[in-house]
Amino acid sequence: MTRYLMSTAAMLAVSASAALAEGETIGFSQIGSESGWRAAETTLTRTRAEERGYQLQFSDAQQRQENQIAAIRSFVAQGVDAILLAPVVATGWDSVLEEAKEAEIPVVLLDRQVDSAEDLYLTAIGSNLVHEGEVAGEWLAGEVGERDCRIVELQGTTGSSPAIDRKAGFEAAIKDHANLEIVRSQTGDFTRALGKEVMESFLQAENGGKDICALYAHNDDMAVGAIQAIKEAGLKPGEDILVVSIDGVPDIFQAMANGEANATVELTPDMAGPAFDALEAYWADGTMPEKFIQTESRLYTQADDPAGEYERRKGLGY
Repeated sequence: MTRYLMSTAAMLAVSASAALAEGETIGFSQIGSESGWRAAETTLTRTRAEERGYQLQFSDAQQRQENQIAAIRSFVAQGVDAILLAPVVATGWDSVLEEAKEAEIPVVLLDRQVDSAEDLYLTAIGSNLVHEGEVAGEWLAGEVGERDCRIVELQGTTGSSPAIDRKAGFEAAIKDHANLEIVRSQTGDFTRALGKEVMESFLQAENGGKDICALYAHNDDMAVGAIQAIKEAGLKPGEDILVVSIDGVPDIFQAMANGEANATVELTPDMAGPAFDALEAYWADGTMPEKFIQTESRLYTQADDPAGEYERRKGLGY
């Protein structure tokens, strides 16, 4: 932590090789393990830290913001060299980020945004969440054409940036298609179990599911849970009810290979690589990264060798 207490001139004089030789300690406040994608992000962050010789102090918040705030304060008290934060919700971070800033500990946001002043964190690594929702909506609009389509939506954690932005993007994509209508929308909290439970309620409310044309889920795990509910209702997911979701976890590719899901928009779980690159440049000579470093997203459908993608992704730590 000594380096962050130096003057600016002294800090800029530290070489990249010297910085790496010190074996930095990185605090990582993870939301939890609510999904396969989240588990892969954790695994890859640990791997990238080990590859670069960092000591990673990991904290699982179990999807509770108060746990994350406590973890960040603990990291500050320990004098870590940097903090990675995957924020469970977008608001309520100002005070604790101020504390990290006062301690001159750079904070990098992973895969989610916060509603705080940009000078309170070094950079944010993530995809364009609105664009992800737009891609899902555009795919569905093209798939159903002119026929009427009643859509049910499984939202992510209430108040989280993915839930807000993925909903906004999807709605923007379908707003000019009068034949597409979201008839029910409820949070599944990004979990497979709650996705199944909420989908069961949607099916009961919509004539046993016969009045549902498509499911849009803010992540694949909720979609996988919903697929199980659709099957138990005696319907064929992927045929009777189209399924489009976001993340690109292995199980959704298995579902696509089985004909039970139709499309997913990939969100890469490797946020740590770009995060560590930004930190190393900052430590080396004070280089300030862009405030948002966008990762690549891609639409996958049943035509994209889902069985092969399933096997490939299983080897990535999901």
